[in-house]
Amino acid sequence: MLEMGKILIIFGGTLILLGIILIFIPKVPYLGKLPGDIYIKKENFNFYFPLTSCLIISFIVSFIIWFFKKLF
Repeated sequence: MLEMGKILIIFGGTLILLGIILIFIPKVPYLGKLPGDIYIKKENFNFYFPLTSCLIISFIVSFIIWFFKKLF
């Protein structure tokens, strides 16, 4: 029963953190406009792939997961 409580607390904290990130992510300058982000614009076609931004976000999320694994 104690383990279920820990899981619910972690899940709730994760949801709160995700909500805060979703509120503030549009205000982060340069996210999605970094060097290495691919943007191709032609007459009737736009292609955008934020490669560098994805790598940075992946690194941050991996670090957070690693930190919580070490903590618990």
